[in-house]
This record gives sequence, C-alpha cells and structure tokens, in this order.
Amino acid sequence: MSEILHGCLPDTEYLEITARSGHRYGVWVTTPPGYTDSTEPLPLIYVLDGNWTVGLTAPLIVTQADPYLTIAPYIQVSIGYTGEEAAAWAQIRNRDLVPPGEPIGDDMLATLTKARDTGAMTQEQVDAYLAELKEAHADVFLDFLTGELHPHLRSRLRVSESGHGLFGYSYGGLFALYAWLRETGLFASIGAGSPGVASTDSQIFTLVEALPELGEDAAAPQLHITLNEAELLGDIPFYRGMARNVLATVEQLHTQGRSEQVSHALLRETHVTGLQASFLSYLKACHRR
Repeated sequence: MSEILHGCLPDTEYLEITARSGHRYGVWVTTPPGYTDSTEPLPLIYVLDGNWTVGLTAPLIVTQADPYLTIAPYIQVSIGYTGEEAAAWAQIRNRDLVPPGEPIGDDMLATLTKARDTGAMTQEQVDAYLAELKEAHADVFLDFLTGELHPHLRSRLRVSESGHGLFGYSYGGLFALYAWLRETGLFASIGAGSPGVASTDSQIFTLVEALPELGEDAAAPQLHITLNEAELLGDIPFYRGMARNVLATVEQLHTQGRSEQVSHALLRETHVTGLQASFLSYLKACHRR
C-alpha cells in the first residue's frame, strides 16, 4: 500500500492509496476543531464519492462545535479517485459502489438513452458507464474499506475502537445499504442518502429478505435513509421509480422487524442539492453525543 501526501482543504490531509485489488484511491482525512490539542481517540466517518462530496460534506465537521447541536466528535474520511479516474469518477464509481450482479433496470437504460439523444452524454460515455455497471464489485470495495483502509488509518490516527460510520449518496447510498446488509461489524451507523435502488429486481430486496432474526443481544448498526421530495414527486421517471424502490425497501425492513434500527427523513431538495442536507440529517440522527 503506497501513498503520496499533499496539502488540500483546511485541516485535511490527502493520501493516495493502492489497494490489493490494484485500484488506486484518493483519500481526504479531515480532522475536527481542537483535534491537535486533544489526545482523545475519535471514530471515523467514511464518506463515499470524495471527488464530489468532500467539498460539500467535510466543512460540516464544524457542526460538532455548534452549541445548538449535539453531534459527537469524529474524523471524516472521504474516498475518491486519482489521476485520469478522478475526471471519470461518475462512471468509475459504478465499479465500486454497485453490488456484483445488480440488475441495470429499464429506467436506467431509458435515462442513458435520453442522455445520449439530448447530447448530455456521448455514445462512448454511455458504453463506458454501462461497462462499469456490468463489472461491478461493491464486495471488493467493501473489503478494501474494512480490511485495508481502516487498519491503515488506525495506524496513523487516534482512532477509537467503536462508533465508526459510513455515508453514501445515490449509488453511494446503494453501497451504504449493501454494507449495512453485509453487517461487517465495523460500522455503528450507516447513512444511505437517496439510495440508487434502480431496479425492482434489485439484490437489496433479496438481501433484506435473507436477514437473520435480530437477537436481543445483537448490536446491529443504525441505518438512516433519506429521500428528496423532488425525487418522489417530481417529473423525472427514473427518480420516481428509484424512490418507489427505496420506499419498498423501507417497508420490507419494517416487515422484517427492523424498525428500531432504521430512521428516515424526507428532505425538500433535488437529487443534486440533497447531498449536503442528507449528510447533515445522518449526523443529527446517528452521530449524537
């Protein structure tokens, strides 16, 4: 595992790390107010899609010093891509965030076709996007987070033994659901913002159905799901379909007796503007003192 250090955002260290899979990742580590004056070990909150999300979510680390809130101290770890992959993160992410064998879905194909026909995407871009979806390996990426990146960060930061979190949005939210269902034991809470459950045949439904009965002594992680009003009620069929699938997932979780583990919020945002609001909602719901 190699790395390169650079200056970046305030109170943020940037690393480039090569995983055992051969994939290389950019990692932004943002420490909270007062970190250098303290010896207290802190939990890590992993945030996906770092090339897009770090600028919108990392500044919210100051909320733990807000006297009107009760957000507990944490260190944020944003994960993205480097080099040429950084410019193509929107398609490369499909490889890492989508469960292997996940159906692409007719709504997704129709959306990509419309993007090509309107000039929003070229045919080459559509083909590259679909190629990553067909070779998706969220299982490999999850193993990297839990088995490689987390131990590496523990060796260089003051990291607590428990209380760690994971947040993802859109396909990152799909990955967050997948990670929660895999129950790795690392995360105490998981935030799934507008999860990209893009097909009625999604593996998410199968994985929820296969959940074991929750024992009295089980310490299962908290799951916080957010949706945006514009997705649920707006005029874009893809987002309406995705929102229906997410609601079906929530209903299935309730049927499985997981109500106490799951919280949710409906935000007055669009799919694009909902990222920051969704992350803040997750912090308020799951990472309180």
